[in-house]
Amino acid sequence: MFKILVIDDDPIVRAVLKRTLEKQGYETTLASDGEEGITQAQMLRPALIICDWMMSQLDGLEVCRRIKADPELATTFFILLTAKGAAPGEEEDRVRGLDAGADEFVSKPIEMNELKARVRAGLRLHQLNQDLQNKKQALETLNQDLQTQKQILETELAEAADYVRSLLPSPLVGAVTTEDLFIPSAQLGGDCFDHYWIDDDRLAIYLLDVSGHGVGSALLSVSVLNVLRSQSLPNTNFCQPSEVLKALNNAFQMRKHGDKYFTIWYGVYHRLKRQLIYANAGHPPALLLSNPSTTNIQIKQLTSLDLPIGFLPDVQFDDAVFEVEENSTLYIFSDGAYEINQPDGKIWGINAFIDLLTKCSQENTCNLNQVLASILTLNSQDNLEDDLSLVRVNFG
Repeated sequence: MFKILVIDDDPIVRAVLKRTLEKQGYETTLASDGEEGITQAQMLRPALIICDWMMSQLDGLEVCRRIKADPELATTFFILLTAKGAAPGEEEDRVRGLDAGADEFVSKPIEMNELKARVRAGLRLHQLNQDLQNKKQALETLNQDLQTQKQILETELAEAADYVRSLLPSPLVGAVTTEDLFIPSAQLGGDCFDHYWIDDDRLAIYLLDVSGHGVGSALLSVSVLNVLRSQSLPNTNFCQPSEVLKALNNAFQMRKHGDKYFTIWYGVYHRLKRQLIYANAGHPPALLLSNPSTTNIQIKQLTSLDLPIGFLPDVQFDDAVFEVEENSTLYIFSDGAYEINQPDGKIWGINAFIDLLTKCSQENTCNLNQVLASILTLNSQDNLEDDLSLVRVNFG
């Protein structure tokens, strides 16, 4: 039920308006002067106020100004009653009333059907305004909820990113040493890598790159990491790279994993035989540098034409074997290390990346953070477009 406040110093007008409005179903309150009317308005918060223009002490214009100046009452529909001629009288009076904040005018003597119509119109506008205010409040509440959810999500993503980083291997020391670099393009990336001794003589080294970015890609990369680290692929010789890739392909077909596939370079180094055996499923070639720090440096790209993991079932993967000379260096990386958009719009490219690694090796200054700094100077954007992973293995 709408609340209406009538402010008039004429008791007969007050009584007539109260009876008329209550017959229309409105809750009606009366005030006999301006000060009382303002007090009642602040207490009741009415939807509509009918106020006489000409009253002693505080006239209707001043009542209207003070009502409209109150933020809690500013949207209350305000009708001024005036005896100053027809609806509402002189043009100057209308301007004064509008400037004071009045929404409508009704002339005395009051024609009740006109008043009832103007009250209905005023209440419709008041209800529309209330609906808009409610929707605004609902949107503000929703926005606050979304901001809270966003903060929670960002916190959870940061925790998930920390967890993924915690799974990455610690650098190896001893006869074989390693150095790693992992820069996801988003909080969660699809790259993952590992290096660990299968036994006293054989070292497994691999790097994989799941299609896409974000949570789905990170979950798949962690799943593959856990499977390889726990050696839980059935009937698989983890010292035979082609068998490992075949088993991964059988276990991670993309139709069963959100249409995501991944590339992987997987190698096993035998420290006594100084022999490296590897297989490559659609991954960028690893780079083997022999005789570093000399002008006679030898560069071998360890690549293949085999399909990524998950594309097709029953794919056969091939092994390749290389003899590893003393003091050789192996680099394994994702395509995010070289597919860099330069300011001129061109892609930097793998050949330029290999040249950078070669130069660093010849100068014996190949710290991966320096490599990263060189890459970032080429990047035309604030962030990398793809995950960047780089593993360096030094064979003593």
